[in-house]
Amino acid sequence: MTIQPYLFFEGRAEEAAAFYQKVLGAEVQALLRFKDSPDPCPEGMIPPGAENKVMHMSMKIGDSVVMASDGRCSGAPSFQGVSLCYAAKDAADADRAFEALSDGGAVQMPMGKTFFSPRFGMTADRFGVSWMVIVPA
Repeated sequence: MTIQPYLFFEGRAEEAAAFYQKVLGAEVQALLRFKDSPDPCPEGMIPPGAENKVMHMSMKIGDSVVMASDGRCSGAPSFQGVSLCYAAKDAADADRAFEALSDGGAVQMPMGKTFFSPRFGMTADRFGVSWMVIVPA
């Protein structure tokens, strides 16, 4: 069984994909736009002019796949009560990833040594996605 996160960026999915490509080496495996759907979207599902927004996207980040969409293109993504965890290969990788993910975001717990990891920190990126960056002990 595999569980994959599905993130709704509410209009910023392509921007997020470009950010994760730069910061984490993400690889977009699939990208479908609302206008590409063989069936028309139900009336009111997306605002007028959102036809070029992302209906579905799949990104490979390391060994994981993260799926995403622009959702209903509301412009107000909300990623409450969940975090993605980046398991870094070493302290330098952890610091690099944490700094890059924090750029334009908000640090929730600065990187540091904890009883469970030599390097651990929590941040929300510029899209509001919460990340835990850890060097596994």
